Amino acid sequence: MSLDLSKDEPQPALVLLCKRPALGHSKQRLAAQIGLELTLQVAEKLLLCALEDLQHSPYLPVIAPDHPDHFDWAGDCNPRALVIGQSAGNLGQRLQALDQHLRARGHCHLLYIGSDCPALNQQHFRRACQLLDKHDTVLIAARDGGVVLMASKRPWPKLDDLPWSTATLRQALAQRCRQAGHSVIEADILADVDQREDLPGLVRALEQDGRPARRALLTTLQGLGLEQHASQ
Repeated sequence: MSLDLSKDEPQPALVLLCKRPALGHSKQRLAAQIGLELTLQVAEKLLLCALEDLQHSPYLPVIAPDHPDHFDWAGDCNPRALVIGQSAGNLGQRLQALDQHLRARGHCHLLYIGSDCPALNQQHFRRACQLLDKHDTVLIAARDGGVVLMASKRPWPKLDDLPWSTATLRQALAQRCRQAGHSVIEADILADVDQREDLPGLVRALEQDGRPARRALLTTLQGLGLEQHASQ
């Protein structure tokens, strides 16, 4: 990996925005389809996949829980991680507040992920950092029109009025960044997990993934019979 960073510049940061899994607290669309209890078990294993990424990343791990009461929990998830709570507001407002906080600490190359794309791996993170040598902003798209990774070496433009959680988010985000003068590149397109129809592809992908947290997610999906649910 070749990053154009000075010796005194802080290392890139891999920032996980997450929720502490609890009944009814996340994955609302999936919960409406398979129930709260099954969704909770899936959400717990999805989060472990994202934490696995932070654990093995060479970059500064940052965990951003959505509630201030979850600071200790986030710290226990990864003792090496910098824990920064999310602010109030929609996802765009929360991302910008985190971004401003980290840039004020001197971090310039920032990669943001959630806990709904177990297809992400260290190669994606390395590639994003490499692309930041020549581009301001790097996006990895979701197949449903969203994004699963947002990386930039410049502060984000205004994000609060973008169509978050819709099929037009990726296009709108890229356009907003370009309007702000960013050079933008899309590095890949991956599947995320939002609803029941996403599960068959996830199961097939996990069968080829040897990472421990991914194997545990596959075992959970198979044990709960969710591949059968997904195909109905």
